[in-house]
Amino acid sequence: MNSALSAMADHLSADYQPVAPEPALQAAPSRLERADEVLTPAALGLLLKLHQQFDGRRLELLSARQQRQLQFDRGVLPGFLPASAEVRNANWRVAPVPGDLMDRRVEITGPAERKIIINALNAPVRIFMADFEDSCSPTWNNLLNGQLNLADAVRRRISYTDPAGKLYRLNARTATLMVRPRGWHLPEKHVRIGGEPVSAALFDFSIYLANNYQALARSGTGPYFYLPKLESHLEARLWNEVFIAAQDLLGLARGTIKATVLIETILAAFEMDEILFELREHSAGLNCGRWDYIFSFIKAFRNRADAVFPDRSAVTMDREVLKSYTDLLIQTCHRRAAHAIGGMAAQIPIRLDPTANAAAMASVRADKLREARAGHDGTWIAHPGLAPIAMQAFDSVMHGANQFGVAREDVHVGTGELLRVPEGAITEAGIRLNIRVGVQYLEAWLGGNGCVPLYHLMEDAATAEICRAQLWQWLRHEARTLQGRRLTPQWFDQLLGDELERIHREVGSARTLAGVFPTATRLFAGMVTSESFDDFMTLPAYELLS
Repeated sequence: MNSALSAMADHLSADYQPVAPEPALQAAPSRLERADEVLTPAALGLLLKLHQQFDGRRLELLSARQQRQLQFDRGVLPGFLPASAEVRNANWRVAPVPGDLMDRRVEITGPAERKIIINALNAPVRIFMADFEDSCSPTWNNLLNGQLNLADAVRRRISYTDPAGKLYRLNARTATLMVRPRGWHLPEKHVRIGGEPVSAALFDFSIYLANNYQALARSGTGPYFYLPKLESHLEARLWNEVFIAAQDLLGLARGTIKATVLIETILAAFEMDEILFELREHSAGLNCGRWDYIFSFIKAFRNRADAVFPDRSAVTMDREVLKSYTDLLIQTCHRRAAHAIGGMAAQIPIRLDPTANAAAMASVRADKLREARAGHDGTWIAHPGLAPIAMQAFDSVMHGANQFGVAREDVHVGTGELLRVPEGAITEAGIRLNIRVGVQYLEAWLGGNGCVPLYHLMEDAATAEICRAQLWQWLRHEARTLQGRRLTPQWFDQLLGDELERIHREVGSARTLAGVFPTATRLFAGMVTSESFDDFMTLPAYELLS
């Protein structure tokens, strides 16, 4: 097991209690009144079997990631795999999806919180993706409550009453539910088997599937997932093997589980055909995870002075590095009769500034029209207020359930296009914004909130990772701003102090001088100024969560 996972095991509490069905599996105690409805014998039994069968392979694949990074650090560049050219060139298609996954023109995402689930399922969209990954702070309480909330939603017994007494319930007609478990790289320290923490991905998947597959079938739907952070078709193959094993153990027909893969790493962009092929019995297409994709590019080539990115606000979807990969995704998916889902609109309504709100909504409208005209079969939003805009954009272009007939034969994307670093300026304002967003997001995450509105955008772990990675990269290479000033450690310290003062003025001393804010500041600044690069901000931060 790698050092990051070993460190997690060392932080496990000694008061863990054995939980059925096997003495080998231990889970942390919980104060949640209905925890036994989540940590059921069936769910834990499935988790135990999947862990025993697949965790060794998962750890091997994580080790392979580290070996590939060493190659990048030596100047080796990724490319399309010669060994799988036959898969890319052959004429094959993924299995058809169920009826409630055919039309996905607008999807909304958010954490599995009770009010959010109700509002999202009631929103005028086709899909709601309940998220245990980038928009979820994985405290034990959040994870158990999230699973309980989803079980109540699947059975249509979910309700919520706000402090003002307003009651929230599901409408007669709701969006189709999908669930995003955490990535292969993350441990779940609250459950361990044989003294080791289990895979967070297998935990999230097993608990939701085992507890809900029967109720989902009774409702005429199925267990549908989003798979994050994949870096190779071999990681997709592992998920496919997990799906087959889980279906066999639960007595489900092969192909009952459907999954959309987020193409949000630079390596996965070179293996889209192969990823679809591995999951072809269970595939529900691919999604353009644009924010994590930017982060992944910076992370992979962080030690290259010729791969320094400009301000994140300058890396828009018309830049070749993003346009090439999204066009290739559409072409690849439609060749295989698979859905090609567009990226997230991070904007949120700005209620107190009509002028700024009009500009933000116009930006969303233009982005969604661009996606629809490019041939995407759907798109993502993070706020129900954007649903009408996104729906109108796709309705104006897409007149059927999808756009599989848009073949995009005009697309000719090679290694050079996928690896082209976007030009643009680094500005002092961009540096300062990255500091403010990164520190405040990490503070919220450590406080149990993984989805945070900041400066009129909905920030999650992916966007915060861009902030952190850019600052590290700019410091590493002493990048120059538009005005010609180099970002040195000394200047960064000065800017950090300035921005902490600004945050103090904006949110008040009750937050900046107490709670986890000082810890978040130290942790964020330490990762930015470290000689080595932390692969994921959430790994060291996770050690501090309860």
